[in-house]
Order: sequence, then structure tokens, then C-alpha cells
Amino acid sequence: MAYVIGASCVDIMDRSCMEECPVDCIYEGERKLYINPMECIDCGACEVACPEQAITVDRKADPDFREDNRRFFTEALPGRDTALGSPGGATPLGPLGVDTTLVSAR
Repeated sequence: MAYVIGASCVDIMDRSCMEECPVDCIYEGERKLYINPMECIDCGACEVACPEQAITVDRKADPDFREDNRRFFTEALPGRDTALGSPGGATPLGPLGVDTTLVSAR
């Protein structure tokens, strides 16, 4: 079970969760943060740290955002030729400057 960041993160991106994540699995899009389900160790540190209460376990997350979070890593994002996949940490990549279609359309 991984964690999912929901709608209340869009255009807020407090980033407290990124500071608390021990495995650096929270990636920054243009308007929202995304948790890589292949890298998440299910520790829950991000959920506790989020002042927006935007993070929840995947089984309780809004189905649209659960699927959207998966797509951020498994499908090629606008302007990219390949899917992000599991690069092993967000910090070396920095902000990606692109979001999924669901977030971009909001």
C-alpha cells in the first residue's frame, strides 16, 4: 500500500511531506506533488507532515487521484518521450514542471 496526494495539494504544494519522506519518493510537478508507489515504503511520515491533509493511503484515496498518481510515473507526461518510471529519488531530478492531464485541467 502506498500513499496518494489528492486535490487539496493542487496549487498549494506545501512540501512539508518532501522534507519528512525518508526515501525521497515525492516528486514535484508544476502544480501538485506525486508519490511514487514503486518507491514508497508506506511509513506514513508524509501523511502526518501534510498541513493540507492532502495525503492518504491509496485504498482510501479518491479513485481519480489514485489512478492519476500512478499515471504520473507510468505514462509519458506532456513534453516527455518516455514515462518517468522509478528513478530512485526525486531530489536529483528537481521540479519536473509538468502535471498529469487531470491536474492540468483543473
